[in-house]
Amino acid sequence: MSRRPFRCLAVLTLGASLITAPVAPGFAQAQEPAKPQPATPQSRDSSAGPPPASLHLSSHEFARGPRTFPFIFNAYRPVNIERMSFTNGPRIEQLIHNGKLELSLQDAIELGLENNLDITVQRYNPWIADTDILRAKGGSVGRGSVPSSTFAEGSVPVQNFDPAIISNFLIDDRKIPVNNPFTAGTGVASLSALTIHTSQFNTQYQQGFVTGTGLGVGFNNTRNSTTSPAAIFNPSVQSSLSLSFSQQLLNGFGPFVNTRFIRIAKINRKIADFTFSQQAITTINQVENDYWELVFARENVKVRQEAVAVAEKLYSDNKRQVEIGTMAPIDVVRAEAEVATGRQNLIVAQTVQLQQQTLLLSAITKNPLDPAVANVEIVPTDAAVQPPQMDIAPLPDAVREALDRRPDVQIQLQDLKARDINLRVTKNALLPTATLFGTYNSQGLAGNARIFAPTVIPGAAILDQNGQPVTVVTPTGTTRIFLPPTAGSRVSGVATGGISDALSNVFHNRFPDYSVQLSLNVPLRNRVAQADSARALLEERQSEARLHQLQNSVVIDVRNTQIALEQDRARVDAAIKARILQEQTLDAEQKKYHLGASTPFFVIQAQRDLSNARSAELRALVDLVKAKLDYERALGRTLDINHVSIASAESPNPPAPETLIPGTIDGQVIGTPQSY
Repeated sequence: MSRRPFRCLAVLTLGASLITAPVAPGFAQAQEPAKPQPATPQSRDSSAGPPPASLHLSSHEFARGPRTFPFIFNAYRPVNIERMSFTNGPRIEQLIHNGKLELSLQDAIELGLENNLDITVQRYNPWIADTDILRAKGGSVGRGSVPSSTFAEGSVPVQNFDPAIISNFLIDDRKIPVNNPFTAGTGVASLSALTIHTSQFNTQYQQGFVTGTGLGVGFNNTRNSTTSPAAIFNPSVQSSLSLSFSQQLLNGFGPFVNTRFIRIAKINRKIADFTFSQQAITTINQVENDYWELVFARENVKVRQEAVAVAEKLYSDNKRQVEIGTMAPIDVVRAEAEVATGRQNLIVAQTVQLQQQTLLLSAITKNPLDPAVANVEIVPTDAAVQPPQMDIAPLPDAVREALDRRPDVQIQLQDLKARDINLRVTKNALLPTATLFGTYNSQGLAGNARIFAPTVIPGAAILDQNGQPVTVVTPTGTTRIFLPPTAGSRVSGVATGGISDALSNVFHNRFPDYSVQLSLNVPLRNRVAQADSARALLEERQSEARLHQLQNSVVIDVRNTQIALEQDRARVDAAIKARILQEQTLDAEQKKYHLGASTPFFVIQAQRDLSNARSAELRALVDLVKAKLDYERALGRTLDINHVSIASAESPNPPAPETLIPGTIDGQVIGTPQSY
């Protein structure tokens, strides 16, 4: 037969395989990216200043994967994400004037969220968790993005949810030496070669489903040609269409078991979100503490400078009185010693100020050695004042709020959910493995066949009793050996056939094959599954105990911050009163000194006490502000109080950030292709 139809079919099959292979996975999995929806704002005071600054996680959810239709080659292209920039954001330079960085607390927090490298590092974990969700949707176990225990998989069969098209193309040409011409069908009595040419074009489609079902469809085509005259069809075309399925009946049955990796990957994504929130809270607390410590250090320097100025004035006055003879020289020595002590305290305060400035600069910059900020002086614009009276909720209500809002508690709750999924899966893995298989195969065979016509051919000679051929006399008188005629056939032509005839046999179900099989695997001791199940149960119990342990620590944390807040407020009141009394004492002592009723020693002592009282008042005010921040942190209010929201790709229309968060430009992730 002519090879042209077969070659055309081969070309079409190859083209279809190359085209549908990338498209098929897209139909099975790819989804349209979710349209943005309005972000749900967190509850906060309506009078709480500016709109929230948004910590965008991504402009696209990596869990959805690339769109493969009509962009069929996207499934085979890697994501191109540019490297992060480790230079300071432009905002910090905008706040520098005449070598001074004038910084409010809100500015410091926003700069910390923009430039803090801890935020930058932690931001990747939610994205990595998204890739685990995408991986689990394909039927594989996630790699893990947050520190957690490894969940036992058990002996549950794994399904591959991504459809796959497998194509095989083979061309084989052989020349085989013939030793037995009868079995080889060559019909020759000397050494010769049997030539066989084979071409195969096979395509299979395979996919698994969440019910524990596996499906396969195969379409196979083979063309053979040979020099053997025994072949009925030469060349011949053989086609087959096969359907196969497998279904787990016990172990591995049902959507819950087969979607375990997807469920756990989504839980890990939530854990990554809460971990990111926890890091944002930690960063904000760090910036706030460094800011207020710098405020204290700068104000303490002013207090020490005033103390030195007063001591120097007293020293100058005493020196003049000694010169005119109205005061003993020892009083000048005492005043000079007080000046030296004041200067020493001033040097210590200035050193602490420089150290606190370095800490705050490190917290709000990516590169503290940048020449633009290396020698800058940070000037806090917010002063430490006594905050308004704050209503402290009863302990049960405060604890309830903390348990609902704190990210560390939510992380532990999500971990407990994952443990429960793992426990239920390992219970299923205790069952024997029973798999039902079914196959159907329809075959067809066609090709070029020889056409035989009837004919009469001379037969074999008849021998007499002596073994001699029997002869007969013809009418002409000649003698001839008698050869009785026999019926035979001869090749009169060739009937052509090809792929269309073979496919006709296939689709008319002329040569069907059916099979059904039940495979049962019953482990007698089942120790591996028993160990996995016991471990899963123990880990769940351990996670429950860890949750209660954390809840108890939350109670202690909330109570301690309440006590600290109350005590620091009382401490501020006492410090203010002590400072007022020390001012009155110094004023009285100075009046007595001018009237000659006191000595320089008592004046110096009063000055020292006033300086210490002012420093103690400032320390108490800063500690009260920090205690309030710590109380809000214990209740999980830090993000709301500081007007910070965390938006992800699922949060449609997220608010525009007030600052350039790491990895974003105008709310878009740097280097993330919009087509992805």
